Amino acid sequence: MLPLTRTVNHRRYKYMTTMLHLCAGVSLFFAAALNVTAADITAIWEGEQRCCQPDADIASWHKNADRLYSQFKAGEAIKELQKILKVDAGNFDALIKMARAYIDVGDMIPESGAGWKERKLKEYRIAEDYARSAVNVDANSTWGHFWLAAALGNAAIISSTERQLELANPIRAQLEKAIALDPKNGLAYHAYGVWHRKVAAINAASRVFASVLYGRSVPAGSLEKSIEFLKRAVELNPTVIVSRLELARSYIAREEWQPARALLRSIPDLPIQFSDDSKHKKEAAVLLAEISGR
Repeated sequence: MLPLTRTVNHRRYKYMTTMLHLCAGVSLFFAAALNVTAADITAIWEGEQRCCQPDADIASWHKNADRLYSQFKAGEAIKELQKILKVDAGNFDALIKMARAYIDVGDMIPESGAGWKERKLKEYRIAEDYARSAVNVDANSTWGHFWLAAALGNAAIISSTERQLELANPIRAQLEKAIALDPKNGLAYHAYGVWHRKVAAINAASRVFASVLYGRSVPAGSLEKSIEFLKRAVELNPTVIVSRLELARSYIAREEWQPARALLRSIPDLPIQFSDDSKHKKEAAVLLAEISGR
């Protein structure tokens, strides 16, 4: 006869062994019923981990892109945004940031040397493509329409007269849509104010010539509207240098020297926020010197 302790231990061993076999049998039954193996379970778990990972990666890539863009490193920001679009081709924020970054890349190409216009236009066309993709993803956001207008506008500035006339109405349509969707979009007011001044500068003879030569009517623009929209832009974004500079230019076009001087004198104290702000500060200083005796 076995000692009591050994008997008890033996019984416990048999009980535990039986339970383990029973549990194993139940597990195998359910695994067989569900046709799930240990490898399947591991794959499912890893898949769940992977499905959540891109969200964290996308947030990190957005953060990196914003940081690089704020440091005026548009080219490096583009690389981060490309990572987002590789896993989420319809990411609206990434699309509009890509449009913005490519516009900056185009703007920073010096206007000198062989083929500089073609190089700029190439970047603006890429920006236009991303902006159009953004509008397709969300047609009710002001920013897709604004960046599309910006890409077209920058291209128009360095394009032929015929191309400028071709783009004038599409640019206006996108800006009006952007403002309608967000009446506080100061950048859209800025762009529309500049558009009005440039279109208003086309004289009657040129309008007739364009109509005959290109078969296109030139849209109407006015300095009054230019000043109205640019004043609104400054109200909404008081520290944006270029809006003050363009408003000063519109006042100068109307020979309103005092408000133009006041705006130009306010620019040196404003912070540098965008890649071309240093250039705009220099332009403001030159313009102020030119009208100092007026």
